[in-house]
Amino acid sequence: MPEQSNPLDPGQSVSAAGGGGGFDLAAEEAGSLEKGPGHDGGDPAEKPRSLWSDAWRDLRRNPIFIIAALIILFLVIISIWPGLIATQDPLKADLSKAQQGASPGHPFGYDQQGRDVYTRVVYGARASVTVGVCATLGVVLLGSVLGGLAGFFGGWWDAVLSRISDIFFGIPVILGGLVFLSVVTNSTVWPVIGFMVLLGWPQIARIARGSVITSRENDYVQAARALGAGNSRILLRHITPNAVAPVIVVGTIALGTYIALEATLSYLGVGLKPPTVSWGIDISDASSQIRNAPHMLLWPAGALSITVLAFIMLGDAVRDALDPKLR
Repeated sequence: MPEQSNPLDPGQSVSAAGGGGGFDLAAEEAGSLEKGPGHDGGDPAEKPRSLWSDAWRDLRRNPIFIIAALIILFLVIISIWPGLIATQDPLKADLSKAQQGASPGHPFGYDQQGRDVYTRVVYGARASVTVGVCATLGVVLLGSVLGGLAGFFGGWWDAVLSRISDIFFGIPVILGGLVFLSVVTNSTVWPVIGFMVLLGWPQIARIARGSVITSRENDYVQAARALGAGNSRILLRHITPNAVAPVIVVGTIALGTYIALEATLSYLGVGLKPPTVSWGIDISDASSQIRNAPHMLLWPAGALSITVLAFIMLGDAVRDALDPKLR
């Protein structure tokens, strides 16, 4: 009498039906899944790392990132609490000490109005960092929203945004600043920040647009759409996390550029205005006395150069960490 097969055994039923190697492989995979994650010798606690976790691991091992981050952290601290390392008033003037060199308690000397250069360099970091950070945040937010929507929906919205971007790209930054800021009488940082956001968002918009268009064609987006996900969910949950890396890289590098642009506009007399303490203002005042008192120019210019270099180094390190092609 032939042996009866158990109809509840999936492996035997598939073999008896002549399912072939594909069904046998599926049955073996199903059996391995039933055994649990620890039966094949793998670590059940090990999880696949994301792009951001890999990037953070690479950044912690990058000495350029560590040096740049420490410099930026120091700048942020003295911008918030300049009194920690500078106890004098940056606006206090003593004409009897005008253009004097370094002396005890005044390591950077005095400017042409008898103000302590060291104190003004420390307090000047506040205006530069504030302008750079706020301008970058405004540019990234505005450019990412407009560029992301244009890349996701396309059509007439994309065409209109592209033409508007072309118009703003045709405006020279320095010339636009001379025209726009020359009629502003407010001496605070906000007109300068508004001008930078006005002319800076098209670059971020184009980068965000291209990144969203690339992510929009990926399989996981098509799968989410096939499962009934709406446009808002697809854009926020699936496309934005995978398209934001290029925007972060460009924004980090642009932050140093905006700090240099603020100093340039202040040097030309249309940026920040006294009594605001700014490196650009001090460089402008010291440019005519570079032969008689070079220390008045070298210290604020050196602080500006180190700050811009730190942000550019940070942006390069973030770019290397977030770009899979450079791994």
